[in-house]
This record gives sequence, structure tokens and C-alpha cells, in this order.
Amino acid sequence: MSAIDTFWEYLAVAVGIVVIVGGIALGLMRGRGGATKDLPPVDHRPTPGGRAVDVDEPLEGAIGTIESPEDLEVEEDLEPEVVPTPTLERPAEPAGRLRRLRARLARSNSALGKGLLALLAGGTLDEAAWEEVEDTLLAADLGVAATTQLVDALRVRVAAEGSTDEATVRGWLREELLALVDPSMDRTLVSERVDGRPACILVVGVNGTGKTTTVGKLARVLVAEDKDVVLGAADTFRAAAADQLATWGERVGVPTVRSDREGADPAAVAFDAVKAAAELEADVVLVDTAGRLQNKTGLMDELGKVKRVIEKQSPVDEVLLVLDATTGQNGMRQAQVFGEVVGITGIVLTKLDGTAKGGIVVAVQRELGVPVKLVGLGEGPDDLAPFDPEAFVDAILD
Repeated sequence: MSAIDTFWEYLAVAVGIVVIVGGIALGLMRGRGGATKDLPPVDHRPTPGGRAVDVDEPLEGAIGTIESPEDLEVEEDLEPEVVPTPTLERPAEPAGRLRRLRARLARSNSALGKGLLALLAGGTLDEAAWEEVEDTLLAADLGVAATTQLVDALRVRVAAEGSTDEATVRGWLREELLALVDPSMDRTLVSERVDGRPACILVVGVNGTGKTTTVGKLARVLVAEDKDVVLGAADTFRAAAADQLATWGERVGVPTVRSDREGADPAAVAFDAVKAAAELEADVVLVDTAGRLQNKTGLMDELGKVKRVIEKQSPVDEVLLVLDATTGQNGMRQAQVFGEVVGITGIVLTKLDGTAKGGIVVAVQRELGVPVKLVGLGEGPDDLAPFDPEAFVDAILD
């Protein structure tokens, strides 16, 4: 055998050995789960057990196989806790409330509107007829002064124009009633942040007017307008008042500041509520107070103290007096005393849909010189609406 043949024979053997060794190595790599290309760099990221991983620490399981799930150790105390999210109610929009306002007022006050139109368009307006018009208006709690003003204005129109057809008389009546309700009064509710602080609304009233319920419903009105609200349960004398208010707040995701001690100082609770609202950067804080009779001097003095203590923390932007529309003229004295003690800025009339005494709106405004800003229309959670003078008068005459 020549030297060349011997060289090629050795070369073939060497190549064969290399191929065999390479195949064995490749098989071993595949058997151990190895990759045939470089692994990407390891980042900071959580392992299945929730532990942060350092870039210099090998990631267990990135190379090699996991024979069974038990090989992957997960600490049980790091498993996420599933907390159910409470379902919050979405209050009705203000526009929908106003539509219901007109419909319900039309039903409750239809007798007033129809009675006036029938009398004025009857064709014979003698003194007996005018006296009946006056009686109808007084029965609706319009008040003596407002009734006299309205009847005098209508007498002048009838004498000047002589027309008594229903359409014409209805137009006169609408104009004169609207003038009495006074659409020029500012009925805006201060519910935006003022000078970098939450607006502060104090709600007052006598016992039994539905004051705490009104505060809860007002919170819903503001939430529907995308306001951040905080409630203050400063009615510390009635055991269920704070619970009731907190329930109203929970339904729409609004926090309530309250005392854990029955009979706590209401002024201190009110102060804490306003302070908490500032810390939470809320838009508005609503402070509920205990109902009190206007002839109880001690209780009225205490209400004045609540307001003064709040003002050490923040100005009070609104003082809303809640009145029951069914009390009629009896509510006038209540309104006067509350106005003297805490300076009323607006009226909330509740139960307005359950009475034909819609004239109370005019009477209370004339008595106090402050506007009706909100009206309660019923028992539903969204049966509180901003007061609209034109919708109110149209509802009476529809």
C-alpha cells in the first residue's frame, strides 16, 4: 500500500470519529433540554412564586426540564387575594330628573291649574269669581301677599284686553306665576372646589323633614355630575342617623366621616369631615346635622356653634334648609328662625309631589329672600332634582 493510500485511510477514520463524538454531544444536549442557540439575557421579572429575580442570578428552569409540578415551589402566602369589587349604583342624570319633576308636579298640582283656568276663562269675572280665584291660590299656599299681587295683575289685564279665552288667559297666568317664582334668582348650588378647597354644604332643618335622606339623595345628584363627595354625619343624637347616611354613601362609593361614639360633639364631627374632605381633595363635603325645633333655643345655639367650628377649618359655602312642602305656611316660622341662626342660602322642598300646595315655593322665597334650589319628588333614591322655575309653572298649568 502506498503512502498516499495510507494517508486517506487515516483521514477517513479521523473524520468518522469526529462525527460520532459530535452526534453523541448533540444528543446529550437535546436530552437535557439545551437550546441550539444562545439564551436571551435575563431581566428583572417575577418568578411564578412572585419573587423578584436579579440579572446575575440564574433563572431556575430556564435550562433543563421540570419533571413534575411539585418541582416548582410556590409560596402559598404570596398568592394574590381575590377581593370582590362592590357593585356601585349609577345615579340618574339631572336631565332625567327634571323630566320626572314636570310630570309629577303636573299630576299633583293639576287641580290648581285647571281650577284657575276654568275660573279665569269662564266668561264672567265678577267679584264672586275673583274671590274664588283668591281662595284657590291661598289654598295652594301661595301666601296672602303673593295672592294679592297675582290677582291684581290679572284684573288689570282682563280690564285692559277684555279677552277671556282659555289660551290667552293661560298665557297671562303663566307670565304672572313665573314672575312670582322669580327665575332671576340664582339657584346654582356651590359644588365645585373653591380656592383650592372642597365646597362646604351644611344641611339643616326640623325633625321629620327627611333631612338625612335628602343629604344622601343630594350626594347621588353630585355623583351623577362626576363630583368627588365626602359625607359628614354630624347628627350624633339619633343612633341610626350615621348608619343611614353611611349606607347612602356606600351605594355610590362616597366615604362618610362619623364618630364611633353616640352623643359625640356634632361640631367636632363636622370639623373632622371638612378636614378629611380637604385631605382627600374632594370637590364637595356635605354635612348632615340633627333635626331640631326652631323654638328650642339651646338646640339652635348648638347649630350656630357647628357652623362656627366648621369655619375654623373652611368657609361654609351653602346652608340648605330642608322643608316639608306639606307643612305649608307652618314652615314659614321655621325658615325664619333657621335663617337668623345660620344664614340660609337655599331651600330644599321635600314631598312636593304629594301635595297640591305648590304655592309654598313662592311663599318661602318671598319670606326668606333665598331661592328654592332643590325639590324632592318622592321616595325613590333619585327623586331629588334641581328646581326649574319654568318647568314648575308649566307643570302647574298643564
